[in-house]
Amino acid sequence: MTTDWRSRKGPIGVLTGAGISTDSGIPDFRGPRGVWSKDPIAELLSTYANYVADPELRQRAWLARRDNPAWQAKPNAAHKALADLEHSGRSVRIITQNIDRLHHRGGSSARKVIEIHGNMFDVVCVQCSYQTTMETTLQRVADGEADPPCPSCGGILKAATIMFGQNLDPASLWQAEQVAEASEIFLAIGTSLRVEPAASLCEVAVSHGADLVIVNNEPTPYDPLATEVIREPIGEAVPRIVAELIAAENGTL
Repeated sequence: MTTDWRSRKGPIGVLTGAGISTDSGIPDFRGPRGVWSKDPIAELLSTYANYVADPELRQRAWLARRDNPAWQAKPNAAHKALADLEHSGRSVRIITQNIDRLHHRGGSSARKVIEIHGNMFDVVCVQCSYQTTMETTLQRVADGEADPPCPSCGGILKAATIMFGQNLDPASLWQAEQVAEASEIFLAIGTSLRVEPAASLCEVAVSHGADLVIVNNEPTPYDPLATEVIREPIGEAVPRIVAELIAAENGTL
């Protein structure tokens, strides 16, 4: 590994978690002011077995989706900086644990973003291949269907997100692993690195020769593997890192 990881010219992999979106007004999950810290029921809404077994919980889940702050959220400086890094000509792929699509809205190319935990803008049936938009389904909720069934088979509908107890999409996981293996620099931004298998992508990257850089305000299990751990606010750290990477690429660092 190099002494100054910023000078490496090869592909850059980025793993982002809830922390990158907090400046956009979307609370994280495990922090002191996180969703699950304030409301333990919110974690139950994210558990697949509970969701499919409990109609009342599903009703609460649809209301939570309706009221999700991500609908009003806008990309922040960190999202925009990562898009700037891609548009500077560097080879960048983003693996996000977030479902808010703020990377897309911040300017990153959709084909460069792997949504390893799905997204909140689509709806799927757990029993058949039916898919639709969240907007369409929330209109059904507004029209009086507290727990709208699948119009195709009568089954249970859910957001196109990966809930606790569900397996990740194999194709998305394979893509993420390929990114980690190919990266010379691997940035882990705003993630506790406690949810597997996403967190272990850090170890995959390091084992294939990458410099791991962790940007998070709390310690993570993967800090000992990191070339550098950065604790400053994400909205300040990521634009600075991007500026340094672009400067290094241009030979002006």
